[in-house]
Amino acid sequence: QVQLVESGGGLVQPGGSLRLSCAVSGVTLAYYVVGWFRQGPGKEREGVSCISSAGDTTYYTHSVKGRFTISKDDAKNTVYLQMNNLKPEDTAIYYCATDYFWICNPNNPDATMRATLDYWGRGTQVTVSS
Repeated sequence: QVQLVESGGGLVQPGGSLRLSCAVSGVTLAYYVVGWFRQGPGKEREGVSCISSAGDTTYYTHSVKGRFTISKDDAKNTVYLQMNNLKPEDTAIYYCATDYFWICNPNNPDATMRATLDYWGRGTQVTVSS
């Protein structure tokens, strides 16, 4: 019943921007942590960002810090990932995910972003190329 649907991906030039959306249904978003992950060609899945249920705690992997911003709109049941100054190495399929007892804990990012999560979207392709 829990569903997540990503949108907003596309082809952009280096330095460009995209805003990804993750529409969540089946749960009350105000009670859930949501994270963004990505997987580039030939690479392992990487945890990009997460946001706490209250929206007051966020985490970003080092490579996107200062360029990406995660946010949420509980009224719209949607989580966003604003991506600025995109680089070719950002090219990947971007997924959002959640689970009942997941906590976004920047003090333990490895455990946070390697947690086994039950609910995933199908992904949206982001391609950064000139």
